[in-house]
Amino acid sequence: MNEKLTFASFETSGGAKIQRLPLEVFPGFWAYVYVVQKNGYSVLIDSGSGTDTSHGHLLSGLQRAGYQPSDLTHILLTHAHIDHFGGLSRLRPLTHAKVGVHELDWQTVSQHEARLALIGRRLATFLTDSGLIEETRDQLLSIYRFMKTIYQSVPVDFALGYGYASQGGVYETLDMSLSGFEFIHLPGHCPGHVAIRLDDAIFCGDMVVEGVTPHLSPESINPYSGLDHYLESLRRFQYWSKGTRLILNGHNDVITDLPVSIEATKQNILRRMRKAIEALTEPLTVEEVCRAVYGDTAGYNQLLVIEKTGAYIEYFYEHGLIDMINPDELEQGKPARYRRSQEEDVVLAKLERQIGTYTDTQVHL
Repeated sequence: MNEKLTFASFETSGGAKIQRLPLEVFPGFWAYVYVVQKNGYSVLIDSGSGTDTSHGHLLSGLQRAGYQPSDLTHILLTHAHIDHFGGLSRLRPLTHAKVGVHELDWQTVSQHEARLALIGRRLATFLTDSGLIEETRDQLLSIYRFMKTIYQSVPVDFALGYGYASQGGVYETLDMSLSGFEFIHLPGHCPGHVAIRLDDAIFCGDMVVEGVTPHLSPESINPYSGLDHYLESLRRFQYWSKGTRLILNGHNDVITDLPVSIEATKQNILRRMRKAIEALTEPLTVEEVCRAVYGDTAGYNQLLVIEKTGAYIEYFYEHGLIDMINPDELEQGKPARYRRSQEEDVVLAKLERQIGTYTDTQVHL
């Protein structure tokens, strides 16, 4: 993700042409978008962040692939995180392409300012409840708002409704359909995250990212996020992707062995969660657990890891692995403190069994 990525071309079993375009979406942070030619459609999947550098790379990448923005017929978003959809603001005036996103990300894309205010308020409550001091809370909220203000709302032309991939779900509205493109809703990393299948190729966004766990936040900030949703989505994605030749993601090269990549992702999650459980031998706030797991952090990275820690604590608590031990203090406005509900080895064994069941059992879509 921090290494410069490369342009590449692919072809699906059905003859669709795919061009992979690398963009530096933030300084030192790279992502891929894809242009797909199929059945007369020219489809862009994701759009980068919209920074000057990202937008410049998008335009030059399109040109290298043989396209102008005006050639695009559709823009499909795997999910509404800024490094994947932020480029719409600057791209939209250059094209008449129809924009499609899952309905759970519709508001983020089309009513961004209102959504920013709502999520910002929930985030402020979470940061207070986590035990952060006021100065740090204010700094993190400022970072959050600044990162989001590079984007301005763009109307969405069609939404992804709920459906079953086995029934051939397609991006559709009442008056048009994008033939051949199937999707599956995979919430957790982002409420409206989807994977898109065309012939024997899948565009999986940030569902699986090499070497790290995709960002998570607690559902108290954003419904349909959180670890339970993400783990269930991993299971469904693995089953849905069987027989696929090309798995193309948002930040890495082609995934060649999806089960291995998913297992590595689960192990990365478990490694962090073990550290949290080990620390919770004594009552700790979310902020204290975060420092035990990730050490001292600052800036945007601190915001990311405290949200992820909040997702872990939420999972532990809802699954009965930890207790909240200071309800009286909580009613007085003090942060919640949590402690393991049982001995460490017992809790860790339960945790490993729970995480394992998400991809070791068969799922029916």
